[in-house]
Amino acid sequence: MMPGMADVKHFDEGEALATVEQLFWRRGSAATGIQDVVAATGLSRSSLYNAFGGKDDLYAAAARRYLDQRSRPMFDQVAADGRGLAAVRAFFDRLLRLRLSGEYAGWGCMMANANADNPPEAVRAVLAEHHAALRDALAVALTVAQSNEELRSGVEVEGAAELLTLLAYAVNLRSRSGATRAQLRSAVTAALAALAS
Repeated sequence: MMPGMADVKHFDEGEALATVEQLFWRRGSAATGIQDVVAATGLSRSSLYNAFGGKDDLYAAAARRYLDQRSRPMFDQVAADGRGLAAVRAFFDRLLRLRLSGEYAGWGCMMANANADNPPEAVRAVLAEHHAALRDALAVALTVAQSNEELRSGVEVEGAAELLTLLAYAVNLRSRSGATRAQLRSAVTAALAALAS
């Protein structure tokens, strides 16, 4: 073990995983080597492997942390909101705020980034869960909107929820590559206008 590096028995796994999550989120898996993880966490390779397994396992654990601690609270808020289309608008407003300002501006969404990163099988399972959770939360809000007669006639809730889920991924990806708030907001506004009665 290199001097100054923590032994596997003497570090906080949650803290280490939070650091790894941010590393994979910002840089992606392809651009992140295990030496980058060692440098960011201050842990030895053996400590990392003993605690988390190989790089793919570490990436999957970081993705799981992101889903559970960052994504699910937002999705749960949409599903519980009870305001129909206003809940969907609020979700996209918050998404734009998170992607374009503050500490993580320009990072996009770890899940959207991972979809474009040819992820390992273990990460694909987390991505599928993330997608389903977002789609289902949006479907709840759209079902409320439909019962309030906010949706135009013929809108199919499941398909519309899938469309908005894909729009959220697009917003996340484009926010990384320099799209402006006005550009992204215009797409959101157009999508919601197409659904509204």
